[in-house]
Amino acid sequence: MSSLRQLEGDALLRFGPYAFHLRQRLVLDGERPLRMGGRALDILQILLEHAGSVVSKDELIARVWPTSVVEEINLRVHIAALRRALGDGEGGQRYIINVPQRGYSFIASVQREQVALPVSSAVALKSAHNLPARLTPVTGRDSLVGSLVRQLPVRRFMTLAGPAGVGKSTVALRVAELLLQHYRDGVWMIDLVSLDDPAQVVEQLADCLDLDRDLHGIAERHALVVLDNCGHLRDGCRTLVEHLLAIAPRLSLLVTSRESLGAGGECVQRLPPLAVPPASALHSVDEMMGYSAVQLFVSRARACQQGFVLRERDLLAVRDICRRLDGLPLAIELAATQISALALVGLQAQLGNCFQLLTQGRRTAEPRHQTLKAALDWSYERLEPREQILLQRLAVFKMCFNTEAAIAVAGGESLAAAQVPGLLASLADKSLLALEQGTGMPRYRLLNTTRTYALEQLARTGQQPAWERRHAEYLRQAERVSG
Repeated sequence: MSSLRQLEGDALLRFGPYAFHLRQRLVLDGERPLRMGGRALDILQILLEHAGSVVSKDELIARVWPTSVVEEINLRVHIAALRRALGDGEGGQRYIINVPQRGYSFIASVQREQVALPVSSAVALKSAHNLPARLTPVTGRDSLVGSLVRQLPVRRFMTLAGPAGVGKSTVALRVAELLLQHYRDGVWMIDLVSLDDPAQVVEQLADCLDLDRDLHGIAERHALVVLDNCGHLRDGCRTLVEHLLAIAPRLSLLVTSRESLGAGGECVQRLPPLAVPPASALHSVDEMMGYSAVQLFVSRARACQQGFVLRERDLLAVRDICRRLDGLPLAIELAATQISALALVGLQAQLGNCFQLLTQGRRTAEPRHQTLKAALDWSYERLEPREQILLQRLAVFKMCFNTEAAIAVAGGESLAAAQVPGLLASLADKSLLALEQGTGMPRYRLLNTTRTYALEQLARTGQQPAWERRHAEYLRQAERVSG
C-alpha cells in the first residue's frame, strides 16, 4: 500500500465497518465518531500505510514521538487503546497483531477510496471551514479534546474557560478540526479579540454561513461556530448565543473565554494547566517525560536547539521551570525559545524574576499570544478599577489565602472590606485567581506568572513596600494568635 503521506486530502480508508477520513483525521463507525486520541490515530495511520507488513516498535515510536523520549510501554498503552476503540478481537474480527520480537501488523483488508466530488461539491468542501493552520501539535490534551468532540454535538453549547496562556484557542481549534466531518454546513471560527461590538460578530457569522444580516435561513444550518475570546463582550455574546440556540436547533457553539458567559444551557469546561511533575518524579527521564508540561518543554526546546536531550542531571531544572511557569503552555513555549541563548541553568535563574521572560515574543503568533505579558495585559485592561486594585494588593501573598486574610491585608484605602469577597469571586471567575476548594473555607491562589505581573502593576503605583509591610504584619499577628 502506498504511503498515506502521498494520498490526496479527500482520501478515505475503509476496513471492517470503519472509515478513516484522512483529511479530518477522524474514524467513523457508520456515522458515529470513535473516541481516539491523537497518538492512537498516528499509530493507526502508520499501520494502515503498511497494512499486511510488520512495522517495528522502534519505527512506530520514532514516527509517533519524533521529538520525545518514550519507553515501549507508551506504545503498548496506545496500541491497547486503539484495539479497544476498534473492538479488536470482539466477534472474531482482528485488526492489529503483535509479532514477537518484530513489531505490529495491521492484518485486515483495507480499501482506499478517493472521494470523487463534482466541481460544485469540491468547491463547497474547500470552503466548508475557515480554520487557521496549526504549526505545532497539541500536547497533553488528547483526553480533554476527545471528551469535547463527543459532547459538543449533543450538548450544543460549551465554553472553554481558563487563564491567559493555558491554551483555550489551541484546544478549541483542535476540537473544530476533528468535527469537520460531522457538520454538514461546516465549521467556522470567529476571533472576537479585535471586535468591540456584538453586532460585528453577527456580521462575521452571516458572512461565514452566506446569510443576510438578519440570519434568515440559519435555522436549517447544521454547523459548528467557534467564538474565540468572548470575555470582553460577555453580555452581548450571552444574548447572541441564547438567541442562536433558540432559533437554530442544529447549530453548535464552542466558546472560549477567561470566564463563563452565564448563558442558559451553557456547559463550562475549565481548562487546567499542563501536568507538572512532583518532586517524587525526579528519579528518571522516562518518568519525567510522562508529564505533559515536560513533554511540551522538551518538544519546543528541540525545535529551537538541534540535538537537545533531556538528561537525568537536568530533571530538577526542568521541573522547576515547568512548576514556576504554572504548567501554562504559552509560558513554557516562550521559555523553551530561550534555551539556545541561556541554556537550562540560565533559564532557571532567569525565572527568579520571570517578568523579562514574559516579554519574550513569538513573531508569528497573533499579538495577544506573542508574549504572556500581552495576554495578561489584555485581561488586566478589561478589569474594573476595583478589581485591578485588589489584584495588585493580593500579589503580596506568596501562598494560598482565604477571604479573611484578603480582607485583612488588601481591604481599606479606597477598597471597602465589604467589597472584597465579591471582587475575589469575580477575579476567580475571570481566571485571574485559582480557587482551591477543600473541606473548609475556600482558598485562593495567584499563579506565579499572574503574581509576577500583578506585582509589576503594584510597583508602578509606588505602594508595593507599604502593602508588603501590611502583609508581613498580618502574618506576625496570625503567628501570635496561633502560638
